[in-house]
Amino acid sequence: MMAEPDHIFINPLPNLARGIFPAGFPFNYILPSEYEEIIRKYFPKENGPITNIDPIGNSPVIIRKDLLEKIAPTWMNVSIRMKDDPEADKAFGWVLEMYAYAVASALHGVKHILREDFMLQPPWDTETGKRFIIHYTFGCDYNMKGELTYGTIGEWRFDKRSYWNVSIPRNLSMPPPGVPESVVSILMINSFCAYPYTSGAFRLHF
Repeated sequence: MMAEPDHIFINPLPNLARGIFPAGFPFNYILPSEYEEIIRKYFPKENGPITNIDPIGNSPVIIRKDLLEKIAPTWMNVSIRMKDDPEADKAFGWVLEMYAYAVASALHGVKHILREDFMLQPPWDTETGKRFIIHYTFGCDYNMKGELTYGTIGEWRFDKRSYWNVSIPRNLSMPPPGVPESVVSILMINSFCAYPYTSGAFRLHF
């Protein structure tokens, strides 16, 4: 499995892959069809329609080792080519290597099972439900009424970018009433980390 440091596992994760079909999360900001002119530099028409490219990144992905061994060198080479291409670099920015993974997978004919329940992304996803991972990639800014102020620094905020050079402190302040469960869950887990583990196991139930 490929995961990232800003993933919090909140439910036991089964093997969502099925043989030669890896499991991936469909990102609403990975849109190959909207960048077809650029994508075709790396995925020529003879490779098939642009819809052969899954709307995914490389994480979270559950994939067989032999499939990843085939995809990885192509993924690296496509990433480097895209980074050296000013048009692709400008268009894809911080998700460039995600596009490169999606393209590399398609070049090898690998299709992913798209699982929306794989992950949630606060503040846009407000409930944890039965999903498996919280991805705290977006800033969570709220006023003291519990209203989202995304794009404007809130009276209360949690944003991993506030901690570029230091570890995220334990036992951060809890958000104000009205903030959705998904954001509260991040802070609950953070507060539990402030206390040393003792006998008597506990786990969070979402």
